[in-house]
Amino acid sequence: MAGDGMRMSADERREAAVRAAMAEFGTGGYNGTSTGVIAQRMGVSQPYLFRLFPNKKALFLAAAARCVETIEAHFEKAAEGLEGEEAFEAMCGSYQGLIGGGDVLRMQLQMYVAAVDDEEIREACRRGWLGLWDYVRARTGAGDGDMAQFFGTGMLVNVLVALGVPQGERGWAGIVDLYADRFPGKG
Repeated sequence: MAGDGMRMSADERREAAVRAAMAEFGTGGYNGTSTGVIAQRMGVSQPYLFRLFPNKKALFLAAAARCVETIEAHFEKAAEGLEGEEAFEAMCGSYQGLIGGGDVLRMQLQMYVAAVDDEEIREACRRGWLGLWDYVRARTGAGDGDMAQFFGTGMLVNVLVALGVPQGERGWAGIVDLYADRFPGKG
């Protein structure tokens, strides 16, 4: 960013701050990440960062919101032009690709950790998660059981990927079997 020869608008700087925060909070967590590290990553001073966001929590909440928005946008792209069961299947099949890069997975996991001890973070993350639930239901028409299975399996996939469990080992086979039954010919 620094030395790019172009001045950035405040909105562009805010965007850069959210991207940097998502990467840094994803790695170090809410309590373990300083705003100085985030400012350094974006190439600005810490006081400038505080002109963009009033405090560390506001920046974390923006990064958490971005994480959820990224998941929703990913699902929308995966299901583009599809409806109902086909849209649901596309979302199911695409999720591992989304979290494989790391930033979304790490930020999600850090959101859950931070939510345990902070009511404001908990409420914001809860609203984001329930909004994602509502989006998937509205987009696919899935019922309660399918929704619980979809999100529960997503959390299992988060854990398997975070732990580096290779596909084909325990845990993954159950997912493949689950979705092979649901989507014959896809397992």
